[in-house]
Amino acid sequence: MQLFIGGAYAGKRAEVRHRFDNLVWHSAYDEMALEDWRASMLPGATLIVEGWERWLAAALAESDDDDRIRRHFAEALGSLARAERDHGLQVVLIMLEMGRGIVPLDARERRLRDLAGWLAQDAASVVERVWYVWNGLARSLR
Repeated sequence: MQLFIGGAYAGKRAEVRHRFDNLVWHSAYDEMALEDWRASMLPGATLIVEGWERWLAAALAESDDDDRIRRHFAEALGSLARAERDHGLQVVLIMLEMGRGIVPLDARERRLRDLAGWLAQDAASVVERVWYVWNGLARSLR
């Protein structure tokens, strides 16, 4: 698995399109549920999973237990890693980096920012490569 992370409109999607072929997108922006990613798997394809902040926001609206939410998303990352290994597909995660800038005043927005940071750390711990994308430039962090 690989992780592409960066700010909004930093060029993450363009970088992924440049580096990979036969892309299949599983996106919260298309109203897809995170848990339904298996339906997007195609042999030999590169599965792109994006919109994590939307899935996190939905989980925050349903639960006040940040630890439970973090565990749920860590389990999803583990499932993606196992599917990549067991089914011979490439998985690419695209995540929005939310930790830079002003800390939100709203408690819910702060929780989202915190959980997004923890999710990014959890993702970085299970992927093979991490790319930071900013201003259309990608830098390999690992």
